[in-house]
Amino acid sequence: MIVGCPKEIKNNENRVGLTPAGAKALTGAGHMVFVEASAGLGSGFTDAEYTAAGAKMLATAKEVFDGAEMVIKVKEPQKGEIAMLRKGQILFTYLHLAPDPEQTAGLLKSGATTIAYETITDAQGKLPLLTPMSEVAGRMAVQIGAQYLQKTNGGRGMLLGGVPGVLPAHVVVLGGGVVGINAIKIAVGMGARVTVLDRSLQTLRYLDDIFGNRIETLWSSDAHVEEVLPSADLIIGAVLVPGAAAPRLIRKDMLKLMKQGSVIVDVAVDQGGCVETTHATTHADPIYFVEGVLHYGVANMPGAVPRTSTIALTNATLPYALKLANMGWKQALASDPGFLLGLNTCEGKMTCEPVARDQKLDYTDPKSLL
Repeated sequence: MIVGCPKEIKNNENRVGLTPAGAKALTGAGHMVFVEASAGLGSGFTDAEYTAAGAKMLATAKEVFDGAEMVIKVKEPQKGEIAMLRKGQILFTYLHLAPDPEQTAGLLKSGATTIAYETITDAQGKLPLLTPMSEVAGRMAVQIGAQYLQKTNGGRGMLLGGVPGVLPAHVVVLGGGVVGINAIKIAVGMGARVTVLDRSLQTLRYLDDIFGNRIETLWSSDAHVEEVLPSADLIIGAVLVPGAAAPRLIRKDMLKLMKQGSVIVDVAVDQGGCVETTHATTHADPIYFVEGVLHYGVANMPGAVPRTSTIALTNATLPYALKLANMGWKQALASDPGFLLGLNTCEGKMTCEPVARDQKLDYTDPKSLL
């Protein structure tokens, strides 16, 4: 199979869909790899490293898309990239279609077979290709929140961990999944007071076993969210419903309960955000204020640490990419029910049930296409 890796073009996105090590694994398995010139530079990978791995460097994204049978990316395709997709071509990347009907319509029109990292599951029902970026984003969220709590950056002027004689900041984590647990690790390590809310008592018991009295746990309800907002200095939105839009846990009217200069970092923004007032921002223009509360909604947070993120992502995606290249998409997806859940669109059909439900589209069972 011919596998193509274009340069990412989303604002300040420095990750790349394939490392030189990943390219070497694919060429070693007998496949051709096309990489757009300078695609890896943002992550610290030179064209020479890709060439040494057996990849062929191409001058433009169009050459990569035109020549590739499978395109491997990081972020959802932008408008110009969607226009280059074609029927029979595989797109393997993060899509996050639920809050993005325009992208959905473009992919359906293209006829391409699109497989989304974030809806693939493993034998335990977990999300193996979302996990590495969720780990990065969860850890970054606290770093970023601590930065924006500084008065010079628009926040309340608080040190996350406090100092002797001064109370630490109160960090509230909405969701105890991969993003949440990584946010908790960093917040606890920085000395903050941490409260985590989740609707799963099993998750809360697990977190209580790990962190003990270093955190507080609350079952997530409207009443409990409203209860913690007045004391919250930093809120981390870490809610995920696989493939679907994130539930709105904080409404606009609830912001009035919060302190001026408090900070919200909504990691769930890729899926529409778990705060009603959240909208996607960029690394170039990351924040805005609503009711005096600082909102950070960058939709590609791990792009700020591309070296770490690219290596972690390729570690997770490469086995699946090899399976697609070696077996073809039909046989590869048929062999693994969790992999099949990654199929979002195929030849103009919507094959991801949560997206079909959210966007009121006709749903096609992916099994019927194998």
